[in-house]
Amino acid sequence: MRYVSTRDPSHSATLSDAVARGIAPGGGLYVPESFPELSADDFDPEASLAETAERTLAPFFAADALAPHLTAIVREALSFPTPLRMLKERTAVLELFHGPTAAFKDYGARFLAACLARIPSADPRPLTILVATSGDTGGAVAAAVHGRPGMEVVVLYPRGLVSPRQEKQLTCWGGNVRALAVRGDFDACQRLAKEAFADAELARSRRLTSANSINVARLLAQMGYFAWSALRYRTETGSDAGFIVPTGNVGNATAGLWARRCGLPVREVVMATNANRALGDFVAGGDWRPGTPTVATLATAMDVGRPSNLERVVHLAGGEDAARKAVRTFAVTDDEIRDEIGRGEAEWGETWDPHTATAAAVRRKIGGEDWILVATAHPAKFEGVVEPLVGHPVPVPPDLAALLERPSHAAEIDATLAALKRELAAGG
Repeated sequence: MRYVSTRDPSHSATLSDAVARGIAPGGGLYVPESFPELSADDFDPEASLAETAERTLAPFFAADALAPHLTAIVREALSFPTPLRMLKERTAVLELFHGPTAAFKDYGARFLAACLARIPSADPRPLTILVATSGDTGGAVAAAVHGRPGMEVVVLYPRGLVSPRQEKQLTCWGGNVRALAVRGDFDACQRLAKEAFADAELARSRRLTSANSINVARLLAQMGYFAWSALRYRTETGSDAGFIVPTGNVGNATAGLWARRCGLPVREVVMATNANRALGDFVAGGDWRPGTPTVATLATAMDVGRPSNLERVVHLAGGEDAARKAVRTFAVTDDEIRDEIGRGEAEWGETWDPHTATAAAVRRKIGGEDWILVATAHPAKFEGVVEPLVGHPVPVPPDLAALLERPSHAAEIDATLAALKRELAAGG
């Protein structure tokens, strides 16, 4: 399997090279050059998530140096519980928040770290993993890479625009993890990361790669849980489920679309958004490229004005008009988020975090049956929003509680490439 650039079809790379580079030359994103044809009959309905992911991803690793390590990679990365819980009204919830940082980003981050650790390199310099985060990605990558030899993580996050517990997860590591609080929004952080990858001086002085969802390894890992939960739902109900995905940078939803393209029983992928309108405006006929200013909402990790992975959706569909017909989006206001959190325990028996609450709100709007709500974060990460609405404390998962006891370390920088380069140089 080769991987091609969304912006230059003549450029292709092996999986190992695509993962190590993070972003393609010219700023394009790596996508598989083709998608295998898979069938539910190819899978054991009782298989674990790791076993299903291995079967799903084997064609994507074919003939690559990482192929002999696929079993070890999925077992290392996907080693925590992933419950698919049936609720009422032919609705289920896929709980993706039982990893070490209590968010769905743990799947892709751990998978990426496991791949990077096994890609051979003749370059003796440490690998610098530069990650822009709107809240959860940075913490997940930090947890996955902290203490690994030959790697360092530099986290860019928007100062004052993540929850206190999210910020703690970004800044509590030390060692080979550095956190930089950027004076700007998430889009400024993402722009900085892209500028760094395009900078010739940095390319000469450092081995750089990305851990954002622009890195194809992140999406491959996420395909695993879409495949597993879709197959599990069909086994339990006899029906194919659609997925309602809280959506910011569109990486998670893209992984679901990739699983669907392979022939797995994903009926539809619906994107729940917040007040940030770039995605909804695009689907309604607007031009997504310039983006719009980011709006701060209760669902902070979804506060993205320029969703990078929409480029992959357009490539998958074969053009912008086709992409508009391929997906549905529904916007959810902060008032609707509050309403869903407040009624979640009585109506669904669930305590929603603000992001999963957007999926629950879309479930109400969309009606019908056979839906899987993708629960992307534990409500304890957003206690300041959730607890007043549910009227009681939300228990903190043990792994998260342990992180909250660590001291914090962060430096503030302006949202400029010059400031980032100075900080990178100061850190060695």
